[in-house]
Amino acid sequence: MFTTLVGVLSVMLIAVLISGIRILREYERGVVFLLGRFYKVKGPGLIFIVPVVQQMIKVDLRTIVMDVPPQDVISRDNVSVKVSAIVFFRVIDPEKAVIQVEHFYNATSQMAQTTLRSVLGQHELDEMLSERDKLNADIQSILDQQTEAWGIKVANVEIKQMDLNETMIRAIARQAEAERERRAKVIHAEGELQASQRLVEAAQTLAQSPRAIQLRYLQTLTEIAGDKSNTIVFPLPMDLLESVGIVAKPK
Repeated sequence: MFTTLVGVLSVMLIAVLISGIRILREYERGVVFLLGRFYKVKGPGLIFIVPVVQQMIKVDLRTIVMDVPPQDVISRDNVSVKVSAIVFFRVIDPEKAVIQVEHFYNATSQMAQTTLRSVLGQHELDEMLSERDKLNADIQSILDQQTEAWGIKVANVEIKQMDLNETMIRAIARQAEAERERRAKVIHAEGELQASQRLVEAAQTLAQSPRAIQLRYLQTLTEIAGDKSNTIVFPLPMDLLESVGIVAKPK
């Protein structure tokens, strides 16, 4: 009878010891509590937890990719935009992630939503569309500071999509078309200015050499003569006739 009791107790002891064995992967850590108090962080590998006396909460240290659901944002110029984003974060302090906050994933998600609305609401629509990299950096920095007390490191934030209503899309299209027309007019005006400057320079150069003016005049006549017109009427400047001796120079 005694032998049977010892055997039963031995089997129960072995079962209890086996139940306390845990295997943690390389990216996992176990936050161990002893009678409700924090004891230590264990892992990775094979660890042992004393049943009943100790409890363990497993924490994953890998980078978590979290989708931030679309948020209704009112820009500084009173435009309604629906914005969604992606947050990349990971646990760097398992103890804080378990003790300092309840369900760190949900807490980080809620914090990301409020931070996204707060940061984007301080900017105008044009800035939100053209300065997305800067906005991503601002959101990441603020969110990282807020979650640091929870043992969370926010590595990156990416604004995924901005949805506008049809009225705003048409207004932006008209604005882009007007901007293209403005640039075309500016380029045309700059070209006219450069051409006029070159003409002034050419006129000054020709004015310094009367013979150059005559040669240019003769070249123009040659070009006109090459036309298919039957009758050509052109004036002859007096200085040209004087240079070839047809007309005498006035004394």
